[in-house]
Amino acid sequence: MRRTRRPKSLAELNLARHDATTSPAVMSYRQPVASAAARVRILGLDPGSLCTGYAVIETGPRVSYVVSGSIRARGSLPERLQEIFAGVDKLANEYQPDEVAIERVFMHRNADSALKLGQARGAALSATFAVRPRVFEYAPREVKLAVVGTGGAQKEQVQLMVRSLLNLSGRMGADAADALAIALCHAYSRSLNGQLRELAAGSAQ
Repeated sequence: MRRTRRPKSLAELNLARHDATTSPAVMSYRQPVASAAARVRILGLDPGSLCTGYAVIETGPRVSYVVSGSIRARGSLPERLQEIFAGVDKLANEYQPDEVAIERVFMHRNADSALKLGQARGAALSATFAVRPRVFEYAPREVKLAVVGTGGAQKEQVQLMVRSLLNLSGRMGADAADALAIALCHAYSRSLNGQLRELAAGSAQ
């Protein structure tokens, strides 16, 4: 009996599920599939006191790329927090995300750096509240595991997988790639949760 290899990441699991249900002519299209038919716009945020990465993707029949980039802040900490807030506020109003995925706060060896990161995270997150999105948090290792297949992946590996999954070319900054990875992690997680709900509903009938 032939054994099936277990997918390493949520990204691979979504691609495998798509390959099993599509014709060979469509299988070369590399973008992952979301289980829910309704289109959902996701804003991924990778906060930093100096540079905050952002990315917008949409789920639907497929996950599609909308925009990504970074907000580079200068000046004193209060001035940088104002720039982060203003930049994310502009993004939220322009792209109207339904959901926000952001990196979860982790313990940092340097207390001062951790404090600044927490404030930057708060500024970025609160800037989205005007459009009332649902907010989801993911640990850094959780994001890498979902996109690359290993929680210890390097930044270069994350960038490579993000490019491959979204069929992107051209230059991409590390902060934008991290934000895209966070958004993709959420897209795959919500897709998997949708599949589990469908299975639960089917078994209950």
